[in-house]
Amino acid sequence: MSKQQKPVQASKPSPQADLTQVQGEGDYEAGRHYDEKTRQFVKSGKVEEAARNAHPKSPREQQEMQKAEEIGKSRSKGEDPHG
Repeated sequence: MSKQQKPVQASKPSPQADLTQVQGEGDYEAGRHYDEKTRQFVKSGKVEEAARNAHPKSPREQQEMQKAEEIGKSRSKGEDPHG
């Protein structure tokens, strides 16, 4: 190694960097945000109302929803044994 070259050291990521680093399909911060918002929604008492409002508004929409469900299930690896 010449005098002008310095050894390359791996830098440690900061603790903050670990919180926002992408992990698979998302990151820890986004997961925490989703969990918190979901808890808030459940506590709000609006779940049943939202479920009622999610029903299909027409026979055509019902068919579209059923088709989308079938497509989703066809790509599934099966039921979640833990859920």
